[in-house]
Amino acid sequence: MAMTQARHVAALIEDQAAVKVEIVGIETSGDKFQGDLSELGGKGAFMREIDRALLTGQVDLAVHCLKDVPGDVPLPEGLIFPAYLERDDTRDVMLFPVASGVTRLADLPSGARVGTSAVRRRAQLGQVRPDLRVEYFRGNVNSRLGRLDAGDQFDAIILAKAGLDRLGMDRPHEVLDMLSAVGAGVLAIQCRSRDTDITELLRLLDHPETRTCVIAERTMLHGLQGHCNSPIAGRAQLEPDGQLSLQGMVFTRDGSQFVRSHGWASPGEAKALGAYVSGDLLRKGARDLIDGVQH
Repeated sequence: MAMTQARHVAALIEDQAAVKVEIVGIETSGDKFQGDLSELGGKGAFMREIDRALLTGQVDLAVHCLKDVPGDVPLPEGLIFPAYLERDDTRDVMLFPVASGVTRLADLPSGARVGTSAVRRRAQLGQVRPDLRVEYFRGNVNSRLGRLDAGDQFDAIILAKAGLDRLGMDRPHEVLDMLSAVGAGVLAIQCRSRDTDITELLRLLDHPETRTCVIAERTMLHGLQGHCNSPIAGRAQLEPDGQLSLQGMVFTRDGSQFVRSHGWASPGEAKALGAYVSGDLLRKGARDLIDGVQH
């Protein structure tokens, strides 16, 4: 997935300027470790080695899935995100073993095993099907699908539709009615702030509407100060009337308790909107829900 995304960004850059982009693969702590990411300090495990490579000049830019960029940890000094690509599909989808004949969440029997690494998905699935066994499940998309189709470990798994689309995978799935992760569907390009030529080149790839939504969502996430195991969901979008809308939710791990907030503002007030929604969630008890989920 990471290499597919890097090749996509490289092609965009080469289309904008007469430069050749070399792709450098970096295996991070998060890639090597297949256990619970909270044991490594959260999603930052996907970034530490890449941040170091940027700061030491080993690479000139990096591509991240924005949903994996922590909201409670500041970027290292000297690093910025000059470009957010136009947002892809933010929806979550459920997939089933090809030989099972099951095609819908509603058809899963009580006690069926569902794999996902996201506490946000676990919480929202628990609201509609508390009878299912939701189990921790990590790995690249191909390995997850292989384990699913083996049929002896999981009856279904949940993945991001954007990931399947980027890999060109077209197999039967059911789109789930879930509020997405903050930053879902967004590729963020990172570089050193002092490299003005690279910064200006990357700004040509920036999608203003996506940046506006990102500002609102990540301001909310920062205000909540959640950790990687916090079941926090958030989605901003520009409405047909031109207003910016932001929905935010915080859950207990099983989804049995939750708080919700929904606010609107002009696009120029994205940061204020994010602060308002996070404040509203905290007033409704989000802090207790976040602190009740162990790191």
